[in-house]
Amino acid sequence: MLNFAERNRKEIFRDPLSIILGIALPLILLVIFTTIEKNAPLDTFKIENLTPGLIVFSFAFLTMFSALLIAKDKQSAFLTRLFSSPLTVMEYVLGYALPLIPLALLQGIICFVLAKVLGLSSSLMDISLSILTLLPIGLMSIFLGLLLGALCTEKQISGIGTIYITAVSFLGGAWMDINMLGGTFQKVSNALPYVHSIQLARDVLIGNYDTFHAHFWWSIGYGSLALVIAGFAFVRLCKR
Repeated sequence: MLNFAERNRKEIFRDPLSIILGIALPLILLVIFTTIEKNAPLDTFKIENLTPGLIVFSFAFLTMFSALLIAKDKQSAFLTRLFSSPLTVMEYVLGYALPLIPLALLQGIICFVLAKVLGLSSSLMDISLSILTLLPIGLMSIFLGLLLGALCTEKQISGIGTIYITAVSFLGGAWMDINMLGGTFQKVSNALPYVHSIQLARDVLIGNYDTFHAHFWWSIGYGSLALVIAGFAFVRLCKR
């Protein structure tokens, strides 16, 4: 499994431009929105509120990375040949997921480093804990990508991925107050894990841990669900 994970790491870094884009775009948006906040003060654009939202937004690119990696392996028949190996279904899933976890951590760390430069006043301890609270949503994003990769073709993923990234940015409240959505859209947002993960990270940044149980288990629940469904999708692939 570890050899398989190492192979996948090399495949991911064959396209460094996509990785750079996934890391650089949230950083650019962070600079733009904090500049806007200085000229037109809005709570959503305050650095302590904005940074967690942009990190969750950056995790949506991990969904694309993992989905495209599997889709390409299916198209080249590499995955079909690999099914003759003694790897279990969960080892296939972890073999694809493990190389992407450091990328999730890297995205979070880089965003917070820039946020510190731009004026974030939170302590190093609060920042570290905030990154840890965001990690489950990063894992969920990876597992969701594995699911999409197992079910969809490379062309289908390109379209679905664009819709997904847009949905995360708006329904997750990455840079807007979901209360502005109102009605059905607000209910949908509250039923998804993104807004809960972002709000928890925001609370942790200011040293408020009272909302931990109200938000954290949403990310854990959705992450576990994505892992299980991705596993079933691989079972389906194995039986083809």
